[in-house]
Amino acid sequence: MARASTPTIDPALDAAALLRRVGFFGLFVIVPVVAQVARRATVILAPIAVALLIIASAIDGRQRPLRPTSARLLRAPAFLAGMLVILWSALSLAWTPFLGPASERLANLVATILLTLAGYLALPDRMRSANLYLLPLGVTAAAIVAIVLGLFGGSLMRGLPDDGDALDRGLTLLALLLWPAVAWLRSRRRDREALGLALVVAAALAVSPNLTQVVALAAGAVAFAATSRPRYGVGLTAGIVAGLLAVAPLLPFLARPVGAALFGPLAPGVLALKSWQRIVTTEPVRLITGHGFETALRGRFVGMLPPNAPSTALFEFWYELGIVGALAAAFALHASIRRAGRDAPLLVPGAMAGFATAFTIACIGVGLTVIWWLTTLAVTILVFVAIARGQFRTRRPKVTRLRLPRAAESSPPPPL
Repeated sequence: MARASTPTIDPALDAAALLRRVGFFGLFVIVPVVAQVARRATVILAPIAVALLIIASAIDGRQRPLRPTSARLLRAPAFLAGMLVILWSALSLAWTPFLGPASERLANLVATILLTLAGYLALPDRMRSANLYLLPLGVTAAAIVAIVLGLFGGSLMRGLPDDGDALDRGLTLLALLLWPAVAWLRSRRRDREALGLALVVAAALAVSPNLTQVVALAAGAVAFAATSRPRYGVGLTAGIVAGLLAVAPLLPFLARPVGAALFGPLAPGVLALKSWQRIVTTEPVRLITGHGFETALRGRFVGMLPPNAPSTALFEFWYELGIVGALAAAFALHASIRRAGRDAPLLVPGAMAGFATAFTIACIGVGLTVIWWLTTLAVTILVFVAIARGQFRTRRPKVTRLRLPRAAESSPPPPL
């Protein structure tokens, strides 16, 4: 009597699946939740989760073929423009007055980019829905924690060591991860769940005393709504983001009179625009080369910059990297936005909202190369890539087609 065949069990594949599930659970759930209470959570936990994904892919090889994927990435205009920004930043070390800190910050930037690329190459070619549904669960859990901290944080955290701006950083990550979570739910025809998730996150941001994330979320919502006509929404988002960065030195001359008329000439924002305007007019040559990497942040401490100089990406790009770095970054952003979601139209509104939210946060006042901000962007990019690789369908034959041959067999033969 023949024995029934048993399926082959491969412990290596089981271990890879377990590592991948743990990695996605850490990236989608643990990182956004812990980021609400620990300011270094994103910087510490995100690389660990990405490392688990890399190890899993090295074991089972479920990622896309490395050589064609890498070649296609290296030929992408957005990637080449981004590499030009990194190269120009490295060259600017020759004239930056802060060589040691600038070299360290540039090394951190390159390390974050390499980690993001490794995570991108390690993601499976086809993502399992069970892993991706962890994302809205993690965002919901993080939003609930943020609401509790926003309402009762003073009493709950009493007696514990002060962790600075942990909640602010956590809310920034929450505002960014909302859009891939919404895009994933909408791609699965779960519009009510997506709306409920957006309302919970909006409530979490509303109870916070910081308005940065609220404004950024509103900008993302506008970009999301604009993509009701996808081509118009994508073009509008790409034009505004790249255009603002490309013409940033002109903004203080245009915005200062408007701000003075609305808020008065002594308003802090108006005075910051005045400082920016003075920098542009007194050092026009530096608009070409820039002052060098890491000078915008540290220049305030040594008197190179006025204390009230703007702390926005629009100012820092031009002040540090000049026209070469700023225009290369503007082109990279424009090409990235135009390319985003082209292979998965259902993700276009979420992708545009994510770009608008991140750009608004950078413009309001996050440092250009702060490591927690770079890691937050890396996590958001990997999450969007993951949900894009989950947009596949297995086509099944219709039941009526399966019954046609049987019906044909049972029908009587035609008369002679």
